[in-house]
Amino acid sequence: MDITPFLDKKSKTPLYEQLYTFFKQEISHARITKGTKLPSKRRLSGSLGVSTATIERAYEQLTAEGYVKSKPKIGWFAAGVEADFPAAPDHFQQSMRQVIIENKAPAIDFHQGNVDHVHFPFNAWRKSTAKSLDRYSGSFHTSGDPQGEPELRHMIARFVRLSRGVHCEPEQIIIGAGTTVLLQVLCLTLEPGTKIGFEEPGFHRSRRMFEANRMNVIPICSDEEGVLSGELKRHNPYLMYTTPSHQFPLGTIMTITRRQELLAWAKEANSFIIEDDYDGEFRYSGQPIPSLQGLDPNGRVIYLGTFSKPLLPSLRLSYMILPPALMEPVRKNAQLMKQTVSFHSQMALADFIESGEWQKHVNRMRALYRKKHAVLLDAIRSELGNSVEILGKNSGLHILLRLLFPVSEEEAIKAAADNGVTIYPVSPSYKGQPPFVSVLIGYGGLSEGDIRLGIEKLKTAWAPLISSY
Repeated sequence: MDITPFLDKKSKTPLYEQLYTFFKQEISHARITKGTKLPSKRRLSGSLGVSTATIERAYEQLTAEGYVKSKPKIGWFAAGVEADFPAAPDHFQQSMRQVIIENKAPAIDFHQGNVDHVHFPFNAWRKSTAKSLDRYSGSFHTSGDPQGEPELRHMIARFVRLSRGVHCEPEQIIIGAGTTVLLQVLCLTLEPGTKIGFEEPGFHRSRRMFEANRMNVIPICSDEEGVLSGELKRHNPYLMYTTPSHQFPLGTIMTITRRQELLAWAKEANSFIIEDDYDGEFRYSGQPIPSLQGLDPNGRVIYLGTFSKPLLPSLRLSYMILPPALMEPVRKNAQLMKQTVSFHSQMALADFIESGEWQKHVNRMRALYRKKHAVLLDAIRSELGNSVEILGKNSGLHILLRLLFPVSEEEAIKAAADNGVTIYPVSPSYKGQPPFVSVLIGYGGLSEGDIRLGIEKLKTAWAPLISSY
């Protein structure tokens, strides 16, 4: 189970006490169920950036009060306890995929949407698939719940609370075949011409979905801290689309101050925020920051999550968590479209999560991608040196390379292709003109050897352009 408490280091409450309170509440209300193994001292210490002594002090207090049981040389486990206070209140009341002919495929493809399929746990997935076929064989003749199967929605509600700090009930979740499908469901509730604030730059496919539905899409500028609240107040859109955990494509992480400003604007303007958390599982440095949805006490955030990056893009399974004010109108549109993800896939995934295989897989992939990320940064620094600047290097499965030598985006991409490397443009992410030349480098689907080789090839491809500078 991926459990990520969010600690406030500026608070006067000691860190061990914050940690103790978090686990006490989660265990008391059975959000962390009896027998669940808690993260090790070393792992939680590394994740939160605090000492192992702080973790141990919190665990010892929980053990003394009966919330946790310690098994020597094995770890700490949640105990079964009776709730000793009322249920915690709910905050709301509660790939741009390139088709390539096989014999013309480039040697190295740095597509940001690719993932490492070699380490996919096929045996575990096969077991979950077979188990779901046996358990739910009597239901395969139906079209399924238009909102998504309750079993899977229950599993999602549980893990997003513990791993991303998202507060929701299964009834708030709608499951769909990708983020764009869910945005389409949302757009059906909006009048043509509705003002949609959109990060500039931002994920081009989401922007095009809004434009295709005749929304008035307004670019909202960002800086290294995130969306500029002054821009929002000036345009005052009804919805604001943002990727705060790993801004696409720049890769910045929205600061806690900017998140609070964004939430304050939404409350004051009676507007909503779309938080697209497309690869929030993969963070390589810094403190974990709660999701916008988890910080929001006013029900102004629509949260989007996906299984494409942590699991497989081909699964085509994403989810949208609605605030109470939007639940009824959006759910009616989900019923209109019926369920876009097969019953079988949903039930297999629900079992995969419930069995613990999902969390094992995410932990493995997090460690694997961390290694690949380090290899990529090292290769860029050693091969390309001062000719490029690396942007967005703290999280996610892609980075941006800002090119510091005189070249156009098109020329840089063509030179790479001529040397057997495919890299991707950033300009489609801008509504206007990009302020500098950069290219998108994804690494999730490549081996460490191919990452190094690809960067070496880029050096060769760009050497004539760099030397003339």
